[in-house]
Formats: sequence, C-alpha cells, structure tokens
Amino acid sequence: MNSALVREDDGFTLVDTGIPGSAPALLKAAADLGAPIRRVVLTHAHDDHVGSLDALHAALPEAEVLISGRDARLLRGDLGLDPGEPQTPLRGGLRGAKTAPTRLLRLDGTDRVGHLRVVPAPGHTPGHAALLDTRDGTLLCGDAFQTVAGVRVCSDRRGLFPLTAFATWHAPTALHSAQALADLHPTRLVPGHGRVVEDPEAAMRRAVTRAGGVQG
Repeated sequence: MNSALVREDDGFTLVDTGIPGSAPALLKAAADLGAPIRRVVLTHAHDDHVGSLDALHAALPEAEVLISGRDARLLRGDLGLDPGEPQTPLRGGLRGAKTAPTRLLRLDGTDRVGHLRVVPAPGHTPGHAALLDTRDGTLLCGDAFQTVAGVRVCSDRRGLFPLTAFATWHAPTALHSAQALADLHPTRLVPGHGRVVEDPEAAMRRAVTRAGGVQG
C-alpha cells in the first residue's frame, strides 16, 4: 500500500493518506526529506487511501485537501449513484472522513495540482482520478492498476492480490480507464498497491488485454 510525496516549489503534495495510523510515518518522511506537506490529494475515497486524512488534517490544518467532486460525495458518506451511471453497487470500504475537501478536482482533463495533471480514471470508484507528473511522465494511478506480483488492471480478480478487484465498482469502466492511462505513455507507474514500475506501458497494455480488453 503506497502513498507518495511529490515535490513542488513550495513543499510536498501528498498523494493518498493510507490506512488509519499512517500519519506519523508520512509526516516523518516529509520532515526527513526537508520540506512541509502543503496539500493532500486523494485519488479516491476508499478507506485505505483516506484512512489517515483526519489525523493529517489535525497535524496540518493549513494544508489543502483535494479530491474529485464525484468522490467527495463518497468521502462525506453519500453512496448514491447518479441516474446516468452504471447502477452497480459501490464496493470496498467507504466509511468516509470528517475532513472536508478545500478544493474539488475537475475530471475533464484540464485540471492541475502543481506539476500534476489530473486524469479522469473512473471505474474503481465513480470519481477515481490519476495524476500525471508533467515534468517526467510519472503516473500516480491510484488503484486503476496494481502491481503486486505483476501489473494488473484493478478489476482483474486473477493473481495473488485480488483485493482491488473485489473493491472495484464497475469493471468495464475500469478497463476503459486503464486503456486511456496506457495511452498517456507514462515513463513510470506508481500504484496504490505494489511496487513502482519503470517503462510500464507494455505491461499496462498486456494487463488490459489479460483483463478482457476494453469493452465498447
């Protein structure tokens, strides 16, 4: 399970907060690297990504908190689906958080957080977002892919780590998102679960094919 510190001119952007109890280690990591955490970006609202948000907010009350407008609803406990969305029940831990976001991310491909481009990647949750570092092509993909024992799309239940699949809301949408992320030609893949993968595009495309291809 991964969180990431992305260096910006004013300090760090923290991507995802991990499970409850992760805050001390994240604060120590930033301190050891010599810069403050200025903002927290959440790729989606599952508990293992927002679990330490409240503790971090208590320690860093001035830090921005950012999440997509769609998953902000999940964060505050609204688990309803929109009429135009697949009416598949939401899955995974969604206990939410007390901390409210200070900014809602747009999922239209135009939003930025420092050097990070916000990339829509729905499927694991309705408002899942990925982040592409425009400086070097690193893709922080949240749970759109996982790399435990190989690169796999989040909806693929095969392999040694099916937990992301069990928590995926809508598999066909997740496959479309995975294909779109591969089309970004990332230089590095940083998933929410598993190791960092260099030059990941070919492995990402194989993962999409293995999971059944993009369903049109």
